[in-house]
Amino acid sequence: MLHPDAVRELSGTAGFLLRKAAVFLATLMLCSAAAASPAVVVIPLNGAVGPASADFVVRALSRAAEEHAQLAVLEIDTPGGLDPSMRSIIKAILSSPVPVAAFIAPGGARAASAGTYIVYASHIAAMAPGTNLGAATPIRISAGGSTEPSSAEPGQAKKDAGASASSAPSTASTETTKQVQDAAAYIRGLAQLRGRNAQWGERAVREAVSLSASEALAQNVIDLNASDVPELLTKLNGRHVRTITGDHVLATSGAAVETILPDWRSRFLATITDPSVALILITIGMYGLFFEFANPGLALPGVAGAISLMLGLFALQLLPVDFAGLGLILLGIAFLVAEMFLPTFGTLGFGGIVAFAIGALMLFRTDVPGYGIPVSLVIGLTLATALFVFVVSSIALRARRRPVVSGAEAMLGSIGEMLEDMPPSDSGWARVHGERWRVCCHEAPALLARGERVRVLGRHGLMLTVARLDEVKQGEK
Repeated sequence: MLHPDAVRELSGTAGFLLRKAAVFLATLMLCSAAAASPAVVVIPLNGAVGPASADFVVRALSRAAEEHAQLAVLEIDTPGGLDPSMRSIIKAILSSPVPVAAFIAPGGARAASAGTYIVYASHIAAMAPGTNLGAATPIRISAGGSTEPSSAEPGQAKKDAGASASSAPSTASTETTKQVQDAAAYIRGLAQLRGRNAQWGERAVREAVSLSASEALAQNVIDLNASDVPELLTKLNGRHVRTITGDHVLATSGAAVETILPDWRSRFLATITDPSVALILITIGMYGLFFEFANPGLALPGVAGAISLMLGLFALQLLPVDFAGLGLILLGIAFLVAEMFLPTFGTLGFGGIVAFAIGALMLFRTDVPGYGIPVSLVIGLTLATALFVFVVSSIALRARRRPVVSGAEAMLGSIGEMLEDMPPSDSGWARVHGERWRVCCHEAPALLARGERVRVLGRHGLMLTVARLDEVKQGEK
């Protein structure tokens, strides 16, 4: 039998080993759970919302669904953007099987205009300290250049209905009123879908109000505040979220984080859909084709012009283009080209410059930040176009003034040498431009001797009419 002290020692050793094994198994299980936990995808949305950013976000959400991510964090910092692009992103969020958390970050970022709608559409809304949200009034340049949305509440509109009937017409156009009403209904529907403050959402549309991060949380516009993505994931751990595929319980504490960055396609689209770049591409394309048509066979101007024009037209069909502005640009270029061939003494050229400048300013129908054409670029392109026309016109004018060096007209006035004696009213042979020609001289009073120099006065088929060179000089005197 074992001594009791030995039994106690063995029992203590076994308990220690059991505790060690339990700790090891628990650690192993935690590591396995962490490895098996779906990743969190971070999708940055920076700058103006446009066709390129919408394409990037839609494809990133589709990728998150394919990878079975448990959460997609849309990190937002935008001044607004185009309505069609915004609605594409919202449709992708509403149809996403992966929960989407709109996170306005980092500090100093904003989700204005289109960004507000995207935040309201997301399953979870969060803001970092020092950020702001709001100013969601739809913006469009009217004929007079004003953008005055109707900010009156429905009750106030009914109250003032009688007075407005007898007063001057409202400055807000019917079209603007329709846009504001549609935007208000849209954000109200999103607020009701996500259980957020619908009243403030309407105010953001009608009155262009904004909120800070703490104010947005207090007024039930967002769900929580977080300083960065790790803190956001910690606070979201265990939260229940409902998507189109059902309820989800987030396990984001310690989950792997993957950031999806824009690829070459998104960067390329972002470049060519910049309104300034699109205008430059259209201009280069028109002048490249003009050079090719004016000088067939050069190839390079035609190829570069065709590619630039196609890229420019592709960008224009993605952007809100005013076709009156595009027509003025094309008309201006046509006038400038016509100035090279018609003697209008600058009338067509000046009209073309004016039409081009006005068309460039009118080309896009929105003043959303990032989607307008700087006046400095319009001035620069106009001056470059005028300089181009001036240089090409000067070259063409000098070319017209050069003497003809080929064809029948090139023979007129040429100097030749008689190869044989030629009596009056007869024909003979002479050397002109290094070639033997049959010549005649009906007005020569005397014999044209061999070696005598003559000037060509006309050509009839293969027969040249000549005169003695000294007689021609005397006639010129």
